[in-house]
Amino acid sequence: MATETQTDLDRDLPEQGPSGVWHEEDGESWWQPEPANGHVTLKVTPDTFPSNLFSVGLQYIDPGCALREHGHQCNDEILFVWEGEGTAYLDGVPHKVKAGSMVYVGRYVKHGFVNDGPGQLKLMWVISPPGLEGVIRGMGQERELGTSHPGVFPRPNNIREILDTGKFARSEQLVEGGSGR
Repeated sequence: MATETQTDLDRDLPEQGPSGVWHEEDGESWWQPEPANGHVTLKVTPDTFPSNLFSVGLQYIDPGCALREHGHQCNDEILFVWEGEGTAYLDGVPHKVKAGSMVYVGRYVKHGFVNDGPGQLKLMWVISPPGLEGVIRGMGQERELGTSHPGVFPRPNNIREILDTGKFARSEQLVEGGSGR
């Protein structure tokens, strides 16, 4: 009579996936160019965590500033407002958002945010497949915890190359209209 060993029993169990806990300032962080003038902290990327299905980041947009309208060629994105208030633009249509609001955008949906509230607008984004992190790194300036904002700075001269690498849609592929940002 054969008996099962613990190794035999373990073979029948599903493979366990990764897990983790991040706090607000955990992760690599990048100052963002105008018109956002805030920063992004990357939480989960294929470079920093064993998942290649999505990326997650926290985006901070200062009062009076904006997340420029854009679209993605092959990504779905969920954006969750966890603090502040502002206006989300989806294909040019304004939608007021505040803490607790969630925005979903599929590929080729033109979207952006304007912080027209009194304080910082804080978003958490989840994008699948990943790739947005390369754009954040490519156009940003590295941010160290506790350092002062470097001041307003423009997008780099090779921004189109950076956006193409991140599979951002070109303007002619998106719906006309929007916030004008």
